[in-house]
Amino acid sequence: MEYSTNSVKISGTIKEYLAYLKLEKSLSPHTVEAYLQDLDKLLSFLLIEKANPLEADLRQLEVFVSGLRDIGISPRSQARIISGIKSFYHFLEFTNRIDSDPTELLPSPSIGRHLPEVLSVQEIDLLEGAIDRSKNEGQRNRAILETLYSCGLRVTELCTLLISNYYPKDQFIRITGKGKKQRLVPISHTAIHEISLYMADRNKMIIKPGEEDYLFLSRRGTHLSRISIFHLIKELAKEAGIQKEISPHTLRHSFATHLLEGGANLRVIQMMLGHESISTTEIYTHIDRERLRSEIIEFHPRNIKFREDKLSASSNRSATPQED
Repeated sequence: MEYSTNSVKISGTIKEYLAYLKLEKSLSPHTVEAYLQDLDKLLSFLLIEKANPLEADLRQLEVFVSGLRDIGISPRSQARIISGIKSFYHFLEFTNRIDSDPTELLPSPSIGRHLPEVLSVQEIDLLEGAIDRSKNEGQRNRAILETLYSCGLRVTELCTLLISNYYPKDQFIRITGKGKKQRLVPISHTAIHEISLYMADRNKMIIKPGEEDYLFLSRRGTHLSRISIFHLIKELAKEAGIQKEISPHTLRHSFATHLLEGGANLRVIQMMLGHESISTTEIYTHIDRERLRSEIIEFHPRNIKFREDKLSASSNRSATPQED
């Protein structure tokens, strides 16, 4: 990314900041890389906000930090990111690129603050592996787990997800979140595949009148309750041998954390989560549907694995001798 002011280009400033970290601060390559990654998160945020980093004020930085909290980034990780940002603005002030350091009054979070657990991709695979597909609800449960993780949904949003708001060809679902605000959320290839397998079972069910449009149903033909999803996740964690105290919300935090770690933009993640601090107007002015979908397709672990599997299958076919 490249910002420009009257006479300074931020890309050149970052190059000098990199040299400053290596030569004057004598930081290790690993620490330098971490500082630059954290700075990139801020620059991406400011780019979408159409704000110049050399002119950013405390309010804008507080909004950025608030976004880190909103998507469930741990206080320890928040503190590290803030430390990297403060280092950058200290450098800008030190080199007379800015008149005053806007991070001087930017507080760091209390490390002791408790946030929900985050599962690794491997632990989510263990959860899925604990599902007994021989049971009538086995495929449904697999589709539920993939949808929660691939879309970062609240449990209530999953329970009330409608077939009429599911667009597998476009790889989107329409979610009604808090305050009845609607948002479009990209859904992964893997989740779509699992839902398609579940629909074969669902089509055989006797569905109670008025419940026909709900995607995920109980054995009684009614839409699922929040409590039933909580019990499902608890039981799967127990079967998988996962010792962490988890809930459906853990998958939402895992979704956000994995995207951020993979390089997705903070504002995109906030929009995916449907956080209250982002208005409907911001959803359509800061990013369009195609860019939103491309961010998730590029960075979500499930989509990365899908591309790798597809490439591997293609390589295997090309390596197989063909008969004349």
